Amino acid sequence: MTDLPEPDRIAGAPHPRDTPVLFGQDAAIADFLDAYNTGRLHSGWLITGPRGVGKATLAWKIATFLLAQPASPDAGLFGDPPPVTSLAIAPDHPDARLIAAGAHPRLFVVRRPVDDKTGTLKADITVDTIRGMKGFFQMSSADGGRRVVIVDAADEMNRAAANAILKELEEPPARTTLLLIAHQPSRLLPTIRSRCRVLRCAPLGADDLAAVLDQAGLSADQSQALQALSGGSAGDAVRLLTQDGLALYAQLVQLLDGLPQIDRTAALKLAESCAGKQNANRFALMLDLFDLLLSRAAHAGIAGEPRTQGAPGEARLLTRISPHDRAARAWADLTQTAGARARHGRAVNLDPAALVLDMIFSIERVAQTDASP
Repeated sequence: MTDLPEPDRIAGAPHPRDTPVLFGQDAAIADFLDAYNTGRLHSGWLITGPRGVGKATLAWKIATFLLAQPASPDAGLFGDPPPVTSLAIAPDHPDARLIAAGAHPRLFVVRRPVDDKTGTLKADITVDTIRGMKGFFQMSSADGGRRVVIVDAADEMNRAAANAILKELEEPPARTTLLLIAHQPSRLLPTIRSRCRVLRCAPLGADDLAAVLDQAGLSADQSQALQALSGGSAGDAVRLLTQDGLALYAQLVQLLDGLPQIDRTAALKLAESCAGKQNANRFALMLDLFDLLLSRAAHAGIAGEPRTQGAPGEARLLTRISPHDRAARAWADLTQTAGARARHGRAVNLDPAALVLDMIFSIERVAQTDASP
């Protein structure tokens, strides 16, 4: 396998192609198999749902299943073969082994390319990547088997790439299936969405989330906090566990517990812990945790005290700083404005500590004005 960065890999968890079992998406699997068994297999599939709930794993399971099917299925003793009830393909199946090695000739994966100058991933899927897919289509399949394309994630395509993939959806090559993964399908061209059948993946329940983490070899002792903060996303749960996110969120809650006044010394200490290249992942996680806390504060202003909390004292804090719908609107507005400002600052390489402090003091200002009783 290549050592280049893979945008579809979550650090601390197996790559979706290597994930043994897909948990929590039985409904999506059943929808696909129903189409397959009844001969209504669309050429384009849009796999949607929150980030980190198993969409990529589902795409790889479907791809492996389709590639492993014989070009001309044998009929059963009494005619048509029995309906397929599972996507499971044995790991030692020749097609499964080729996929695991990243060497299957009938599979093409579209994802953000690496910038040759910087060695880092580009921000978008570019049209050059789609042109590579056209070359893949032009090659004949030696054994007549089905070809599969995985686009991960389709909502990361730039405009030129989106128009290029649309042409393939409008006139799909024979015996080819395109699997488009989308975290935010609303960002796709309406014409792309209209030419795909949708498979919806749902957030994971507590038991399925625990099963995914156990499969990844991760322990989740603080299951309530993890469930509350991950929102049923295994990807977010892995990130929280592997990057000490639960402890970082607890620090943030403790700091904000002093609202409407912030402890300047504690704020500076938290901000400085996100500075420097060595803390780049911590800084990115910190911004996401700010967004999460503010969105939970906005929800508390509408729905009341949360039933679960992401850190000790969080439910009490959210209820106190968001006691009514006016406060909920203020926190929701801050999520948009401050979050966008911080991410813009990160994109242009502003000082991470300064950006964290700006976010903290923005929260303080709202707590003293718009969110006050």
